[in-house]
Amino acid sequence: MIRELIEKNRTYRRFYQDAEVTRETLKDLVDLARLSSTGGNLQALKYIISQTSEINNRIFKTLKWAGYFKDWDGPQEGEQPSAYVVVLHDQRISKGFFWDHGIAVQSILLGAVEKGLGGCQFNSIDRVALAQELDLPNHFAILTVIALGKPKEVVVIDKLGESGDIKYWRDQQGIHHVPKRALEDIIINL
Repeated sequence: MIRELIEKNRTYRRFYQDAEVTRETLKDLVDLARLSSTGGNLQALKYIISQTSEINNRIFKTLKWAGYFKDWDGPQEGEQPSAYVVVLHDQRISKGFFWDHGIAVQSILLGAVEKGLGGCQFNSIDRVALAQELDLPNHFAILTVIALGKPKEVVVIDKLGESGDIKYWRDQQGIHHVPKRALEDIIINL
């Protein structure tokens, strides 16, 4: 079961924008993050959830999509995410956030896949603009943003070719290909 969820947990960048993701669903996904392990059990992560067009549009314009696709600025209207989770570090609780956001994001994304959704995690964010758009107090640092929705694209895992090129790509049918190294290539003491 976990392997199937992980295999389905691809980075989706195009969605059925009109497929609603409810606030209750977002709360359920953040609850999975809340229950996940945190460094020193400090629980310094906080979240902003959005499923409204107004806030979604504010978040969307601060994100940079698919760095390997130089001629693509992100999904067009109708293919944009239906929802977002903005992951924050509450600096009043701790100075560092350890590995917490990685675990939290994985928990949210696996929960999303289980619900028939997909997502995309962002590090390429105009954090200053997003903080202004969301009117965030200074003690919150934006760690990452997760876009969520019903995927409108097929993403497949490919064996890494002989060239060693790890860049994802789309074929003529719009199928998104993600090359992965073989297990034998990443375990060094086989």
